[in-house]
This record gives sequence, structure tokens and C-alpha cells, in this order.
Amino acid sequence: MATRKILILGASYGSLLATKLALAGHHTHMICLPNEAELFNSEGAIVRMPVKGREGLVEVRSRDLPGKVTAGGPESANPSDYDLIALAMQEPQYRAPGVRELLDKVAKSRVPCMSIMNMPPLPYLKRIPGLDAEGLRNCFTDSSVWDSFDPKTLTLCSPDPQAFRPPEEKVNVLQVRLPTNFKAARFDSDTHTAILRELEKDIEASRFTVGGEKIELPVKLKVHDSVFVPLAKWAMLVAGNYRCVQADVMRPIKEAVHSDIEASRAVYNWVVKLCVSLGASEKDMVPFEKYANAALSLGSPSSAARALASGAPNIERVDLLVKTIAAQKGEKLAELDKTVELVNGWLAKNRAKAG
Repeated sequence: MATRKILILGASYGSLLATKLALAGHHTHMICLPNEAELFNSEGAIVRMPVKGREGLVEVRSRDLPGKVTAGGPESANPSDYDLIALAMQEPQYRAPGVRELLDKVAKSRVPCMSIMNMPPLPYLKRIPGLDAEGLRNCFTDSSVWDSFDPKTLTLCSPDPQAFRPPEEKVNVLQVRLPTNFKAARFDSDTHTAILRELEKDIEASRFTVGGEKIELPVKLKVHDSVFVPLAKWAMLVAGNYRCVQADVMRPIKEAVHSDIEASRAVYNWVVKLCVSLGASEKDMVPFEKYANAALSLGSPSSAARALASGAPNIERVDLLVKTIAAQKGEKLAELDKTVELVNGWLAKNRAKAG
């Protein structure tokens, strides 16, 4: 097995992918804030996850794994030194000083780049036939950060596993709430796709030792030929995550989905239908029942809702993106319009306060 070098922009959610890659024997370097980098470099990444058939959570420490996990600021990496680059920050963060310049170097290096953001990068949307990508610029905090990318060198991986940093822990600790898989679309090029398939195989084969027993850990990387597979997340985000946002308060994902299950089903299936109208196959999508069942374990508001509640002036706008794509197709949904208005309202309030 060749040891690969992977650069990950972002170290919160990114540490989950980094730890899975380290278990498979690969080296990753994460780009993050100075206090985070110091902690990752001194103590490593610590990921806790539920494993089927086991009580409690299994704790995985990157320091004990065959691959290395290191971290540093945006100036600590030259994209050309890596085999693959993963984007694991929230979309508004890419315009931050230092990060913006690094992202531009990533684009110009033409090293294959896999996004694990909920918000698909603009160049990825150019890979979807029939979309007017230029007409979607207003959905991004600053769409110009994506201008140097060649869509052929960028792919999207749906960040389906749900994870969070427990507030009472240090920032190098991540807890997985829903241990599902990362679902990546292939790259345009077979050579780039081969790297993903190799990582998929290595993660699949890796085992972790607990109390002398070698066990398989959840959260795999699955590579798909269809560019539409990662878009299956849109229906979940629109029916659940963004509907956590209420006029004065945020509700848990579980409540957003289950307080009126028929309304949630209608929103979900409408988004699925929109994806199918773009060219997705029904089998690329996740059935509503499966999602609704998973949502039962999501007892807190989504990260987007929490960010709005804590005063964020910008968040990822998948709600606005789906609304805008639907409008290009001559479609609209009142429930989605309502969500977009609620999010707009919170953002306006937060920006006025930050003013």
C-alpha cells in the first residue's frame, strides 16, 4: 500500500476524516487556528464513536494509529506536496485572510480536491449538466474564492456522518453522533478517481484494536460514479437542518422533522424530485423513511441553526441554493420560501448587531 499525503482545510469535522485515514495508514495535515494546531500537534485528534454491538463510545486517538495527523496555519502547507486535498471548513470561512490565498493555491495546483462541505463549491455545480452555475453566485458568501478552480479537479463528498465537538471538552475532541458513510462522487479523471478508490479500499480494510480485539470501525468512504450521489444530502438539509430555524428560537432536528412528519415528507420528496429533474437517479437518493428514522437520534439543533443563534453574520446557504436551482427549473415550494425568509431574517439581525 502506498502511503498517501492528504491536506485537509478545517480541523473540526476534518479530524474525523483525518483519523479514518490515519487508521488506514495515510498521513494528513489539517489547516486550522493556532490554538487548535498546538493541541492537535501535542495531543493528537481524539474521536469518539458508537460501534454496533458495543456499549458506550469507542475512543480513537490519532497518536496510536499507523498514519500521522499534524496541523498548522494556512501558511504551513504547499498544496503541490499532497496527493489529495479535502475541504472541510464551512463555506463562509474560505474568504478569511490566509485561507483565501491557500484555497487559490489549491485551485491553481490542480491537485485533486474533494469537498466535504454541505454547500457544494461553485465549480462542482458546473459539473452538473443544465445548471446555470453563474446564476447561483449569490448563494455563496463570496463566490469569487472559487474562480481559479478547474471543475475537473474538484469533487464533492456528502458529509453524512453527524459529529460535534462536545462543548465541555478540548477542541481536539470530536464525538460522532450518527456514524454513516462519506459518499464521494468520482472525479472527471480516472487517475484522480483511482486515488479515491484506493483510500476507500484502505479505510474498508483497516481495523482498530480494543481490549486486544481487532474491530471494524464505522464511517467509511464510498466512491460513486454519479455526480448526483452527494446531492442526496440536500433533501435532508432542507427538510431537517434548515427547518430548525424558527422566528425567535431554534428547535432540534428531530423536532423539525417529526413535529409534522407529513410536511417534512413533502419537503423532502420535493427536493428529491428536483435532484431527479437535474439528472439524478432515484437510487442515488436516500428514502425519506430512512432519513426520518436517523433524525430521531438528532436531539439538538443543526450547526447552521446554532451558528445563527450565536450571532453568525454568514452561514452556508444550501436552503437558498436549492430555492435558486428550483427557480431555474420553474419550480417553487412555499415551505422552502418560508425557511429562506427565516434564515434571511436571522442573518439581517446578526449583521446589524455586528454592524
